[in-house]
Amino acid sequence: MNINKRLSTITGMLTAIIVFALDQWSKHYMVDILDLLNRPAIEITSFFNLVAVWNQGVSFGMFASHNQPALLIGLSSIITIILFVWLMRNESRFAAIALGLVIGGATGNICDRLKFGKVFDFLDFHVAGFHWPAFNVADMGVVIGVVLLCIHSMFFDKPKLSEGKNS
Repeated sequence: MNINKRLSTITGMLTAIIVFALDQWSKHYMVDILDLLNRPAIEITSFFNLVAVWNQGVSFGMFASHNQPALLIGLSSIITIILFVWLMRNESRFAAIALGLVIGGATGNICDRLKFGKVFDFLDFHVAGFHWPAFNVADMGVVIGVVLLCIHSMFFDKPKLSEGKNS
């Protein structure tokens, strides 16, 4: 493995570990706080609440009515393994950070599904009658990571010309 791949892999793995740790710590902390206060929600501002939502679906509550934790764990695990292989083959530190965000977030939610059969969401934003579904740090990692991967793909990833191409 060349030095760029090695540094990218380390960068991506550190990013994944940090996102995973922040996600698990924040979920544990918020479950304890909401339980201690015996309240389902805490209003922080006029547009932001801390809530206790157990999500049986995927990000932002999609497919919640299809309560299939084993299927979601399996699918998420396969995708995470594919992203890890991508990280190992990658030389860009920008892409490595993006992949680390997605891997760390996915792993955080997989951990919840393994422990509880569902994912704990607690960040709740609402503005002018529009209410965004509750989410967590893992969801933020996945979304930001995917956006960064798209930016990398559109603006920084140079396509390789095939060698030995006949003129």
